[in-house]
Amino acid sequence: MSKSTLASIIEISLIVLAAVALGAIWNRTLLADAWRGTPTSQPSPAQAGEVLPMPVGLAQVKEMLDGGQAVVVDARSTASFREEHIAGARPLPLEEAKQRTGKSRLLDDVPKDAVVIAYCNGFSCHDSTELAKLLIAAGYGSVYVFEGGLPEWRDAGYPVAKGER
Repeated sequence: MSKSTLASIIEISLIVLAAVALGAIWNRTLLADAWRGTPTSQPSPAQAGEVLPMPVGLAQVKEMLDGGQAVVVDARSTASFREEHIAGARPLPLEEAKQRTGKSRLLDDVPKDAVVIAYCNGFSCHDSTELAKLLIAAGYGSVYVFEGGLPEWRDAGYPVAKGER
């Protein structure tokens, strides 16, 4: 091995050693906590008290709705619901649910152990996720979000309805 190659190897080794030492010093608290087995100080959403609803796809929504295994809830406004909605869905606009939180059950005749699927106007609409969080906070245990919402349902050719129900 030539002197220049040996010098390069030593120089690279010193740089790596210095980087490891600086990294260990910079992250000493995190490394010490990991060594002791204590959890990190940054709470995850679940630790912070927020339980997030699980997403569900078009095929699962269709199957559960057809089988009577789920209650499908529309988070859009009452006017939007009257104009068009998933056939068999029930209206629960997000704004109304926010006002009812803590005062009464969000879904009067739906047991807390029922499967509930919230939807709204598709992937760009987050009302269904917010409604699902409210339902979870109200004690409903199996709450899902159909992120594709009415547009995906309609585009698949599945039945839609107009009016109050």
